[in-house]
Amino acid sequence: MGKSKKSKTRGGGDDVLDSSDADSIGSSSTAMSDLSISYATEHVNSHEFVLDKYIDDLYEKRGSTREAALVKLVDAFESFMLHGLVENKYATLLSQFNNSVKKGSTKEVFLASRAIGLLAITLGAGSSSHEIMEESHPQLCRILQAWSDASKMIPALDCLAVITFVGATDLAETELSLKAMWDVIHPKSGSNVGTVRKPKPPVLAAAISAWTFLLTTIGSWRINIDSWKEPIAFLSTLLEAEDRAVRMAAGEALALCFELNLLDVSSCEDGDDNTGGTGGSKNKLFLDMQALKAKISGLASNLSAEAGGKGADKKNLTDQKDLFQRILDFVKYGECPEESIKIAGKRDVLRVSSWSELIQLNFLKRFLGKGFLKHVKENGLLQDIFDINVDTTETLSSTDKKIFRSEEEKERALKLNKERRLAQARKNAAMLVE
Repeated sequence: MGKSKKSKTRGGGDDVLDSSDADSIGSSSTAMSDLSISYATEHVNSHEFVLDKYIDDLYEKRGSTREAALVKLVDAFESFMLHGLVENKYATLLSQFNNSVKKGSTKEVFLASRAIGLLAITLGAGSSSHEIMEESHPQLCRILQAWSDASKMIPALDCLAVITFVGATDLAETELSLKAMWDVIHPKSGSNVGTVRKPKPPVLAAAISAWTFLLTTIGSWRINIDSWKEPIAFLSTLLEAEDRAVRMAAGEALALCFELNLLDVSSCEDGDDNTGGTGGSKNKLFLDMQALKAKISGLASNLSAEAGGKGADKKNLTDQKDLFQRILDFVKYGECPEESIKIAGKRDVLRVSSWSELIQLNFLKRFLGKGFLKHVKENGLLQDIFDINVDTTETLSSTDKKIFRSEEEKERALKLNKERRLAQARKNAAMLVE
């Protein structure tokens, strides 16, 4: 498993499911009421009954029925911690989700991709999530390689990032996903087509964001610095892209590259093992990287002070200026970005103080949507990622308090019954001796 960015609006393109679509998809009142009722009972079977009904609907031939079930499942994954309910059903869920990704409509692919990512986050790091990654990776990559419409590519990129982040166990698995994303960011000429396909701005911004999120997990592995020269150089050109979302995504990626010392040739050990060349080539690489640093710093300085023209989106412009000022402060003075979120009560606060943590935080906030705080409070995976320990009892809803008290009462009843049985057994034994 790998080991925090304010949600940015991706610009351009009418064929993309935007945030309002995602919000409407994740707000099924039926799912909420069904699960709230089931969670308020003491019988686990009622929980499973609701989940099984949704699973059954995924087998239906009618696409609209499958879509409706996926809407409810996505909403349930966001609204509740379903680990206990899905850990023995995840293989069935995964199979049907992947079928929807493979054969479904654009909306069904969008929903199923989110459901796969949410399933991995719910289960957390381990063999189950590794299986989710292995089973889903080929189909998600096929969507990216086919260059289908943006409404399929963007959720596929997000899902691929999440399942690799949670499920990958080594660098080789992570690199496979990084390469699939980079092929979208910087595509080469196809074997049958002489021209290079260019991704639309929303897809390009999504691919850079997913790639950067996954790149945060490689910090503990040694990498060949020389191999990063071309990607960093290309990302630096995107700081001059027309689309603001692309510029900002590229800026975050480059900030992370600085933090990981991917531009710092002097961070390599003595000798040529890490650069893969002679002393002369290492010296040239050093000069090239210094030139890239200077270029990136100059562009970041310009973007941090960009004046808004007539009709400019002031909110997005302010976000851009704030981001590139942070990048400039980090590159020039080593000042790390800091952010904090109150998650429960007065004392429980999630704090981040590095580009890696900030990128992870913002990607997961955007992916989990309304379910982010719920998962931070109750999901061990997110608590491990951000090193937090949450006491949730003081912020439980009235329904959750009933469930909590019910669970406590069941535990006490089981303990008392056990003590009674032991006492009766001792009494019977004593009567036999007499």
